[in-house]
Amino acid sequence: MDTPTESKPKKTNAAALGIVWLVVFIDLLGFGIVLPVMPRQAGIYLTELSEGARGAVIGVLFSIFSLMQFVFSPVWGRISDRIGRRPVLLISLGGSVVFYALYGYAVTLPASSAGLAIGLMLAARIGAGIAGASVGTAAAVIADCTPPEKRAKGMALIGIAFGMGFTFGPLIAYFGLALFDQAPWGVGALASGLSLVALILALAVFKETRDPDNKAGKEFFSVAKSMEVLRMPTVGTLVLIYFLAIFAFAQFEATLAVLTEAAFSMSIEDNFLVFALVGGVLTFAGGSYRPMTKKHSEQKLMRFGVFCMILGLGGLAAVAFAAAQPSKPDGLKAGFYIAMSIAVVGFAYVNPSVSALVSKRADPSRQGEVMGVNQAFASLGRILGPFLGSVLFQAGLSHTLPYLSAVGLLVIVLTLLPRLKTNSVPADDADSGADKIR
Repeated sequence: MDTPTESKPKKTNAAALGIVWLVVFIDLLGFGIVLPVMPRQAGIYLTELSEGARGAVIGVLFSIFSLMQFVFSPVWGRISDRIGRRPVLLISLGGSVVFYALYGYAVTLPASSAGLAIGLMLAARIGAGIAGASVGTAAAVIADCTPPEKRAKGMALIGIAFGMGFTFGPLIAYFGLALFDQAPWGVGALASGLSLVALILALAVFKETRDPDNKAGKEFFSVAKSMEVLRMPTVGTLVLIYFLAIFAFAQFEATLAVLTEAAFSMSIEDNFLVFALVGGVLTFAGGSYRPMTKKHSEQKLMRFGVFCMILGLGGLAAVAFAAAQPSKPDGLKAGFYIAMSIAVVGFAYVNPSVSALVSKRADPSRQGEVMGVNQAFASLGRILGPFLGSVLFQAGLSHTLPYLSAVGLLVIVLTLLPRLKTNSVPADDADSGADKIR
């Protein structure tokens, strides 16, 4: 199968890119607000359980969000190919408003209503996961608006939006808790309110980007269509690489809040600042990635990112082990921040590289579907990663197992990278820009 050709020459639509970036950024603010505090808020209702069971429940709360994204990312993508990107993004943001508000209510219930509280938190995570399964659609908007040779630079915008959401979400939550006098419902209310801002913004200014000449199929739920996407040349390998990288990184994300408590006795407020640092590094690294695309292929940038992730997550395993010793070495906290930052930089380079390469292989009429399938397998990594990470963290006194597991997954990624071969083609080749993958 040859690389799909574009139906029309594309020019970068800066206005549409700016709007989708703002929508994704504000939507991710809500995610960044809830993520740092959820394990501890849920823990209040799980005191009667063993440590292993408690870790499993928290893992489910993390993973159910991504399970819904795994199921619905291809669905939203196919719907966006059929009816347009705009209505899908509006429905997504409207759902976020409702379900983050439900989360805010759930955590106000007393400990004596633990079953109801956890049930409502679970329902909120399910709903928010369905609503938030539109990142693939956002990536399709970028593919709609950029020529192939600028695709990686465009895809980096989503990484920057994620990074800034992680930066300002925890910071807003940090100051919001003070504003609401430590009220537990504050994080849910903030996330819901910011999603409402994003919804209003999208309603007011976002215009449709899907080319009406590209005719999509009518199937919305189709396992066969998803498998067909995985059989596209190179796409299956790229999706597997993305899945493994997300699987590894999600173990770090899910255990960061408890690692800071176990290793350094950090408070919830301190933890917000740690997550803000993660977002700041993601933002900086995403910004540095964009000019790099002019000098290096996506494959080279992805390889660099994988090596950084291995180095950083291996460093976190060493930090966790040292922190569990009776006498902690000097400079351990500095080592933690350095290792964490290296891992985050690596992820910031892997993410847009894979998305750009997958997008280049997609038929223009199936951009939403193909990017949705890619995001679905990323979501599968976010299902397995938090669950496995949370269980492994509780399984050993040194808390090193999640990070060692992540390193092992990334070693597998290294064995897959040689399958992506770069062949030079003329610079004006509209199919692939400066490089083509076979």
